[in-house]
Amino acid sequence: MATLLQINSSLFGDNGNSSVLSQEFVQSWKAQNPAGNVVVRDFAKEDVPHLDAARVQALFSPAEGRTPEQQAVLDYSDKIIAEIEAADAIVIGVPLYNFGVPSTLKAYFDHIARAGVTFKYTETGPVGLLTDKPVYIIAARGGVYKGQPSDTQSPFLTTFLNFVGLKDVHFIYAEGLNMGQKDQAFTAAKAEIAQGVAA
Repeated sequence: MATLLQINSSLFGDNGNSSVLSQEFVQSWKAQNPAGNVVVRDFAKEDVPHLDAARVQALFSPAEGRTPEQQAVLDYSDKIIAEIEAADAIVIGVPLYNFGVPSTLKAYFDHIARAGVTFKYTETGPVGLLTDKPVYIIAARGGVYKGQPSDTQSPFLTTFLNFVGLKDVHFIYAEGLNMGQKDQAFTAAKAEIAQGVAA
């Protein structure tokens, strides 16, 4: 049975533009995989802990002597990494906040990037350890940034995902949403979604 991991990072939950388009992706995917399973991470509805010194120390703590609090940090990290590994495809709804990703998505990434677990360093550089699979980024923006120097978000997402082994990355943009272009942007994005899922 195929599994899709859906990650929504909009502060506005189901009402966020990226979440609406992410759900459009899910519906198209379900049409192609009627028996498939969808695992949802919605950062507007769940707490995503940001890193602090204690959490970093926990992630590097040896199993022997690890406190219950440190073990809880490892359990959370292990769980979200396992969800990625178990998925056949991933869709991430990402709004553009102040030229970057939502801090909750960055915090989620911070708990995924673990040396020896999701990447390792070699003599020729870092190697990602996650099993590659299609990752679809639904990028919703109020302005128009694609292909511009001001789009620092897309390179960051590509670099991070590649770093942990996820290299099959596809971007679907909905831009100009605050510039009177929402209807056209949504229509174009939905067409891309349908094409991407069917491919």
